[in-house]
Amino acid sequence: MEVFILIFIFVIGTLLGSFYNVVGYRLPKGQSIVFPPSHCPNCNHRLGASELIPILSFIFLKGKCKHCRQKISAFYPVFEFLTGLLFVISYIIFGPTKEFLLAITFVSLLIIIVVSDYEFMIIEDSVLIFFSILLFAEIWWVNGLTKALYSLLNGILAFFTMWALKKFGDFLFKKESMGGGDIKLLFIFGMVLSYPIAILSIFLGSLIGLPISLIIMAKKKAHIIPFGPFLALGAIILFFAQIDIQTIIDFYH
Repeated sequence: MEVFILIFIFVIGTLLGSFYNVVGYRLPKGQSIVFPPSHCPNCNHRLGASELIPILSFIFLKGKCKHCRQKISAFYPVFEFLTGLLFVISYIIFGPTKEFLLAITFVSLLIIIVVSDYEFMIIEDSVLIFFSILLFAEIWWVNGLTKALYSLLNGILAFFTMWALKKFGDFLFKKESMGGGDIKLLFIFGMVLSYPIAILSIFLGSLIGLPISLIIMAKKKAHIIPFGPFLALGAIILFFAQIDIQTIIDFYH
């Protein structure tokens, strides 16, 4: 029975992952996430039901549009699979609890911002505002009003810490060191992870991102690398590891 539950959650995750691809790709371009329906970006062919099955459609169509045979980016099935996988991990860790709902909401946010930041180096304010409200409501539901307000304070502290780091980076490098979306994202990390762990996610994201960024810059000669995906990776690792400030204190004792 447990296996069927995990399969069901994975399938739901891939379906939502397909939608999150649309949200992350269209919102930065100022497009509706509803109209027009899903279509080939090359020939505008409207995708039929058989072309909208997450992951499988890409495999069956051999990564090409059914109509014009133009190659389809593997980016889409990868994020569909990743969303499904993260939903399954969330269930394995939290089980059928309120925390599971909080976990998949957090995962959903991270998938959307990774897509948009990777593709356009933009983290949409509308996405951050929507998920800030939703996650605050869920934290209230899970932990009560007092802890929800405390999480809000953690978010504010994380936001201003990231803002201060940006100002220092701007001064040090004499140019914009990070985007405003990264700073606002830390507000949500502070709410969900707590202030100390949100700050730790910055350093973990930087640690993961530095070698990858150096490789990308060497191969593509790019000088601007989106930081959001690395922040998201650091945050989800810490979230799933369920590391809190007491864990860190115990480690050093």
